[in-house]
Amino acid sequence: MPETPQEYTRRILGNLEGKRPMAILAATPRQIARLVKGVSRKNLSRRPAPDTWSVSEILAHLADSELVTGFRIRLILGNSGTPIQAFDQDAWAKFSDYGKHDPEVSLEAFRATRERTVRLLKSLPSESWALYGMHSERGKESVSRVAEMLAGHDVNHLKQIRERLPKK
Repeated sequence: MPETPQEYTRRILGNLEGKRPMAILAATPRQIARLVKGVSRKNLSRRPAPDTWSVSEILAHLADSELVTGFRIRLILGNSGTPIQAFDQDAWAKFSDYGKHDPEVSLEAFRATRERTVRLLKSLPSESWALYGMHSERGKESVSRVAEMLAGHDVNHLKQIRERLPKK
């Protein structure tokens, strides 16, 4: 049974457990680059199960998710209270054919877009962190909550990447 939006939020935020979201956001691209360095494309493309993403697919997802989240933050900053549309990550993976994406290109797209997201967040005055959007599935989400969700999402996928890589 798929998890509800509320269960997803609890699970993703549970990944933070006292960690600093901005530190996670800044470090994740370097951590992933270290993890996948020297790993063959074949190993990055191996799915642990038919219905489970490979590392390559996770990297493509992270690149797309970073675009979406950066856009959402900018929407909120431009118009607090704005509607925020959910998206179906599995549909995106299918129509984008994540399995055929070059993992190096996906990682670089993620890294560059994340760098811009972190730079934007670091530049915000404190009052901007309370601005919010109305997520179509999860309800009111402030810039602060979006950053926390993004950091928890990173921790989730870092764990998956570690599990899927061959043991060194």
